[in-house]
Amino acid sequence: MKNYKSLTDALQDLKSRGYEANFETESFCLYCGDLDMRLDPEEFKVDEEYRFKGDPNHDEDAVLVAITSLSGVKGTLVDSFGAYSEKMGFEKAERIEGNHQTISMITS
Repeated sequence: MKNYKSLTDALQDLKSRGYEANFETESFCLYCGDLDMRLDPEEFKVDEEYRFKGDPNHDEDAVLVAITSLSGVKGTLVDSFGAYSEKMGFEKAERIEGNHQTISMITS
């Protein structure tokens, strides 16, 4: 795992390492609009996770997750800490939380 100064730096590095698909959370899955691909929790594994903390007075905390689907598609998911588990539902958030190493980053 690497240490990144910013979310942008991390996204650029992951993209250079093949994590090109951009996933977002839906109620019951992860979704990549460019590929029109939906992934249920059992259809991907978490390779890396990075947390970025913003200004304590603002809601800027973000989590970046690098995933690989069972079919080999690599991508990233960026979301805020609070909305992360709310959007995904307990089961998906639990899967992501249970299948990675967390690196906490404080960015300025």
